[in-house]
Amino acid sequence: MTTRTLSPVTSPPTTPVDVAAPRRRRRTSIGRVLAWTVLSLVTLVTLFPFYWMLRTALSTNAGLVTDPTSLLPVNPTLDGFRRALGMTPREEALAAGGSGATMDFWRYLGNSVVVATMVTVCQVFFSALAAYAFSRMRWPGRQVVFGAFLIGLMIPGIFTLLPNFILLRDLGLLDTLPGIALPTMLMTPFAVFFLRQFFMGIPTEIEEAAMIDGAGRLRTFFRIILPMAAPAVTTLAVLTYITSWNDYLWPLLVSQTDRSRVLTLALGIFRSQTPASAPDWPGLMAATLLAALPMLALFLFFARKIVNSVGFTGIK
Repeated sequence: MTTRTLSPVTSPPTTPVDVAAPRRRRRTSIGRVLAWTVLSLVTLVTLFPFYWMLRTALSTNAGLVTDPTSLLPVNPTLDGFRRALGMTPREEALAAGGSGATMDFWRYLGNSVVVATMVTVCQVFFSALAAYAFSRMRWPGRQVVFGAFLIGLMIPGIFTLLPNFILLRDLGLLDTLPGIALPTMLMTPFAVFFLRQFFMGIPTEIEEAAMIDGAGRLRTFFRIILPMAAPAVTTLAVLTYITSWNDYLWPLLVSQTDRSRVLTLALGIFRSQTPASAPDWPGLMAATLLAALPMLALFLFFARKIVNSVGFTGIK
């Protein structure tokens, strides 16, 4: 009787070609270099206006006249920021080429924060309730009402300015912060559509399990749906806050005195209160930069979450 021995299975030897293959995949291609070059140029073009604002804010009025094309600040100084913050006496501001106009920056900043916060909190809350009703609840005429919301996306906002103005005038809310916030404080078609698309991506089995355990609609919404939709809610809140912060036309119609004047409107008034020779560009650019910094920081902090949430809702 003969016995057979099985020879161990050996793997084929590794050839130099196999070792070099991954390295060839990592080589930078011409298309990749071209893509990064184009992306760098687009980034540079996008950020250059902000640098030019900073360069102008750090310059003097006389220096801007003598050397307007310089890429660096001309006669660098912080006087533009001092004038924007109201820290420079009128005589000193006029001597530096400024307008001499007073700008209560911190009051206008507080008004902008109050209006943007009121609009964001109320709009996100009520839009979330409406979006949940459109995505989960079954009631007669749901599709018709949702279609009316979608039609609202196609109506330019300027068409509603006059009716809203007459309504606020009759309510006695002109020249008040609630009057500025009220037209967009309840909900907007975009906010309802945005959250509805996200809610439709949440499995219904989770809600059914909660209802079996005795949870009602409102408890399910606040304890389960909203925490799961935190990325979309955060994204909508950031976008709403930035939009309300940058609004100019509606506050221009409603606001009449400093008590309800927001920062964007104050910048326009500061621009108009200029001497006959030339505007106070350093002071104006300094105030504009200070007004834009909170929104830039807010957007950069939530940038990744905004991109991921918009991409997710666009798939559904």
